[in-house]
Amino acid sequence: MFLPLHDRNAIRHIRFPFVTYALIALTILCFLWQSTLQGAAWDRATIELGMIPVVVRDLYPQPLPWLPDWATLFTYAFLHADWLHLLSNMLFLWVFGDNIEDALGHVKFLLFYLACAALAALAHLLFNLGGTWPLVGASGAVAGVMGAYILLYPHARVFVLARIVIPIPLPVPAFWMLGFWIATQLFYVAIGSDDPVAWWAHIGGFAGGMVLAALLKRRDVPLLGGR
Repeated sequence: MFLPLHDRNAIRHIRFPFVTYALIALTILCFLWQSTLQGAAWDRATIELGMIPVVVRDLYPQPLPWLPDWATLFTYAFLHADWLHLLSNMLFLWVFGDNIEDALGHVKFLLFYLACAALAALAHLLFNLGGTWPLVGASGAVAGVMGAYILLYPHARVFVLARIVIPIPLPVPAFWMLGFWIATQLFYVAIGSDDPVAWWAHIGGFAGGMVLAALLKRRDVPLLGGR
């Protein structure tokens, strides 16, 4: 329905959001590495580094013996299924990540991002206890960034490419854009959608991001700001 293009929300505490851009660069590099793999090698990398619920629960052995079961709660977020999957996640991270890095600080933002990835994976695991298919993608971690943004900057203007009759850029408050996004995730969970989308990972990451942002933000960053 829409894609974020950019926001009108200047950073105030840092000179440059290098952690956000480093995460984007690292994730793209990981996908470029994936792209060198063919057939069974691609599938093997996804199985070894993706988050598989039954493996994390130690019901099945870890495909990489040297990798701890819990490690895939983080590694999965740097793998993607295809270019569209990658670019959509990185677009959201590019639009919203700089302000959250500004609000938390560089080190806290990195820890926040990784924690959101883990929380999203655990939410997916909780509702897919017997899952044998690997979870991949940064969408859970990016959902955490979006959850933090709606808590800290709900009134900031986000320019989105909305598909009404023809795609046109529209400025909307972050609350409406991100609120619509999370409402969509909840809707698909409520109707029991069987689409191959990790709805619970999105919801878990979003909720985790809101909680962690409230705990980790700088003292002079107010809640519900962005006017």
